[in-house]
Amino acid sequence: MKITGSTAAEIYECIREAVQVGTLQPGDSLPPVRELGEELSLNRNTVAAAYQRLVKAGIAMTQGRYGTSICEQPQAGEQEGLSKDTALIDLADGNPDPDALIDISTYISGKWPRPFLYGDETVLPELHRWGKEWLAQDCPTGFELELAHGAVDAIERLAAAHLVSGDKVAVEQPCFLGTINALRLSGMHAVGVAIDEEGIVPESLEAVLKDGARAVLITPRAHNPTGCSLSNSRAKEISKVLAHYPNVFVIVDDHFALLAETAYYSVIPETSTRWALIRSLSKALGPDLRVAFLACDAGTAERLRTRLAPGMTWVSHILQTIIARCLIDKGTIPHLNQVRLQYSERRANLRRLLDGIGISSFESSDGFNVWIPIQGDLKDVGYELAKRGWLVRLGSAFTVQDCPQALRVTVSKLPDDLAQAFATDLKASLLQPKPAP
Repeated sequence: MKITGSTAAEIYECIREAVQVGTLQPGDSLPPVRELGEELSLNRNTVAAAYQRLVKAGIAMTQGRYGTSICEQPQAGEQEGLSKDTALIDLADGNPDPDALIDISTYISGKWPRPFLYGDETVLPELHRWGKEWLAQDCPTGFELELAHGAVDAIERLAAAHLVSGDKVAVEQPCFLGTINALRLSGMHAVGVAIDEEGIVPESLEAVLKDGARAVLITPRAHNPTGCSLSNSRAKEISKVLAHYPNVFVIVDDHFALLAETAYYSVIPETSTRWALIRSLSKALGPDLRVAFLACDAGTAERLRTRLAPGMTWVSHILQTIIARCLIDKGTIPHLNQVRLQYSERRANLRRLLDGIGISSFESSDGFNVWIPIQGDLKDVGYELAKRGWLVRLGSAFTVQDCPQALRVTVSKLPDDLAQAFATDLKASLLQPKPAP
């Protein structure tokens, strides 16, 4: 195609329109800056400015001596959720057990507060008090509290508040599906950091921060997909690393907090100027409630409020009323304690069954997933399991840089008899000979 324009803005718009209509496709190379400048009789700096704008907008990417080319546009990858294939037993959906969720209809009846209007406070006083008390012991002093529409929404809002397209964000490798998609669609560059049974590995984190990561996103417990949680000693090591990078934005996604068995250990050092702690209610009270507490420093809160303003996208006070009634109810915590035990037993039962037939699994300490390292082709194993009636999530879904050779199995709805059947079928699937080419 012919690129036209007499200013950087006109060149930018010409190329942008060509991408939108499909004349330029992902991977197509743009003319060298000098060559296009000569063709248009323009200073090369004008062309360079247009290309820089394209890169900043996520339309193009620079590859050094290989020039500038059109980018693949951000797309969401795999999503958590139920499969459309109802013939399979779904151990891939990442959902809580619906029978373990609290009956929210209990909290809908009764007198409702006055109608809330544009300009009202964005958080109900009773929910604000509950959240402040819950988070106070785990946050630096002077923190402020907001609400978001779930953990992924909170991550997206935090990224928009402090980061720009192209910024590097350190994340666990393997990484949660929602986090990968949120960062990808925000134009961020996720960089994987190694984890083990105690959580994120400090030396790996240090290397990524030295390489210019502007933010780090850490799951302190019930890491999805592996189930690992930070030990106290590991949290202290991570905090020491982060203390040397006070301007790195520290985001802690404590998504399983209401159901967590393991203790919370903070990684946020006193030197951090920008930090946030997210605690979603989705796993405990239900994904459709779409609410998460978001504690953060005052500067971050100020930026968040430009988008969570009472005239724009605050969290519905109707939802807040239901949640406040539920959390304040004296029966809620005992119920959640029973659910926590149920998930723990189902996770431990599957790991015990697998161990008994010689299949190792990750030393998960929380959550309702079991992470099973696999030797051989993941797709072959997944296919063999599907033939036997099981759907699992392949490790490839959680890829940051390197594809994890593992399966994630959600055990929240897996009773003992089905767990035994699954373990037997997994063993058979691993032993199934690979078909000849």
